[in-house]
Amino acid sequence: MDTHTLDVGDAVIAYDVHGPDPAPGDRPLLAIGQPMDATGFRSLAAQLPERRVVAYDPRGIGRSTRRDGRTDHDPQVQAADVHALIGALGGPVDLLASSGGAVTALALVAAHPGDVHVLVAHEPPLIGELPDAAAARRAWREMREVYEAKGHGAGMAAFIALTSWSGEFTDDYFAAGPPDPAAFGLPTDDDGARDDPLLSDRSASVLTFVPDAAALAAAPTRVLIAVGEETGDALTARTARALAARLGREFVLFPSHHGGFAGGEFGHPGDPAGFAARLRTVLDGG
Repeated sequence: MDTHTLDVGDAVIAYDVHGPDPAPGDRPLLAIGQPMDATGFRSLAAQLPERRVVAYDPRGIGRSTRRDGRTDHDPQVQAADVHALIGALGGPVDLLASSGGAVTALALVAAHPGDVHVLVAHEPPLIGELPDAAAARRAWREMREVYEAKGHGAGMAAFIALTSWSGEFTDDYFAAGPPDPAAFGLPTDDDGARDDPLLSDRSASVLTFVPDAAALAAAPTRVLIAVGEETGDALTARTARALAARLGREFVLFPSHHGGFAGGEFGHPGDPAGFAARLRTVLDGG
């Protein structure tokens, strides 16, 4: 693995390059997440030794720095960064994009349709796509209120409860109240920080983004909306399926859960070998 940086004017983007140089006619695989950085794709890259795999840190996250005076994580801004990175890599790529990175990727394909040959958009958390969008927004808002009031441990426990809830957000969900962070092995003390990109309002524009269906339909990119087999009816599986339905596309099942491509980097291992095998198939047109 080699690490490089790309200066895009108001930010410096760090990215890792795994594997061999692409053969003539082959495209690199670019992997993007948000708020996850490039480290989350290392297990997957190890399962694809035959491919050039590039993973990046979004601006303001991990090793990527920003000097634009902003702290929010806007999909349109990040899409411009990814467009610049694809240019630096020499042209069109295949793109695996997960969670908030999938939202960035949908914005990228709409704005720069020639950048991506195949997009696998894995569980984009677009709560506006849901039939119970108002209740989902309330649930997300209450999670953020717990974080603002009590800090990271309590906020993360509320986040786990939110993202693991199966089905629509009913009165039963709201009646349960915020869970005890100790039940998840999380700290109960407050460290005072309120800048977590997952729990704060800094990623609000990711959740509320509305993909441009007409632009995606007009793009030459083959757009695949992916859902983890183990995600069931939890939030990000429902948002992905709802988006696929609005775009008039079938969703594609992938092994494991929301982080199914990852190894043990974040404490909840997926199935990177199975995920890589499925990815090979869909990138080859299967």
